[in-house]
Amino acid sequence: MEKQEKQDLPAGRHPSWLRVRAPFGEKVHELKKLMAGLNLNTVCQEARCPNMGECWAHGVATFMILGDVCTRGCRYCAVSKGTPSQVDWVEPERVGEAVRAMDLSHVVITSVDRDDLDDGGADLFARTVLAVRRRSPKCVVEVLIPDFQGSAQALQTVLESGPEIVNHNIETVPRLYPQARGGGEYTISLEVLRQIKRRAPRIVSKTGMMLGLGEREAEIRQVMEDLVKRGVSILTLGQYLRPTQWHLPVSRYYHPDEFRYWKTVGEHLGFEHVESGPLVRSSYLADRQFSSLKSKR
Repeated sequence: MEKQEKQDLPAGRHPSWLRVRAPFGEKVHELKKLMAGLNLNTVCQEARCPNMGECWAHGVATFMILGDVCTRGCRYCAVSKGTPSQVDWVEPERVGEAVRAMDLSHVVITSVDRDDLDDGGADLFARTVLAVRRRSPKCVVEVLIPDFQGSAQALQTVLESGPEIVNHNIETVPRLYPQARGGGEYTISLEVLRQIKRRAPRIVSKTGMMLGLGEREAEIRQVMEDLVKRGVSILTLGQYLRPTQWHLPVSRYYHPDEFRYWKTVGEHLGFEHVESGPLVRSSYLADRQFSSLKSKR
């Protein structure tokens, strides 16, 4: 395809297609109060997601369990890095209560990396899935998991709790892992995705990539091919945005037409659903992604 050149923009400015209104309104305000009252974190807020208001109004939210401090130092992520707090074993029940109170139709449960824990936090993931099931049996449960340092037992713990969707983000191309994904390995992430489909074929497997870190067209295509070979059903593609000056700079901004192109490529390669756009994030209207996939089966 014809490539878009890197845009020359004033510092701190994004292209027009990346500008969105800040989330506001009574519903967003009420939900923020609910999260604070239950002492819960949402990745919607921690990762400064531009789609928070839209998703919350759509009955979709992403809870971040196991605290808000990550043990890894990824150079693209806005979540705080350092020494995490003690595990809060009552947190799953509070998440379950929040899902019920928000009347969510689709919940995403994710976490910071907890390499300090023997199971990487897998047991708390499972407890949270089950707590949501008890209170909101009709709610679709999606988990967005870390790599658990490749632990097959940790992954099995999560799978046995019975979520409908298990997501593990590949994030970027293998060449950029050393500079972008502190503590992560491309081969481990691929194996996690392969094991999801092998161990629990009825569970939908999902992953996501950021564009704009310096990847090349051939590398994007190769990653897509690697993912299809591992049986991944849903792929999300979005624009990387630099959270602070410490984080990696944006290599370039992809035009919406380019995202449409990569959606077509992904579908041609064999993904059942590709959600692709500048503002797309892993959990962006996740219920729509799941519904689209179900309608094709």
